[in-house]
Amino acid sequence: MTEIIDKQLKKIGITISKPALAVLCIIFGIIVIVFPQVIAFVVGVFLVIQGVLLFTDYMEIKRQQRDKA
Repeated sequence: MTEIIDKQLKKIGITISKPALAVLCIIFGIIVIVFPQVIAFVVGVFLVIQGVLLFTDYMEIKRQQRDKA
């Protein structure tokens, strides 16, 4: 599963360390198992985290391109 997520992120130019992704998935997985009624909240938090990671990476790439020009 981690390989698939990592490969998809690399396609759009985002890299995240495998240990960080693994820890994040384990934490969210445990929360969903222990508290199944909070699945919408956990998915929402996970998506917000992913969105922040995507946006910060995008901004970093734009800054690097601007610095080269």
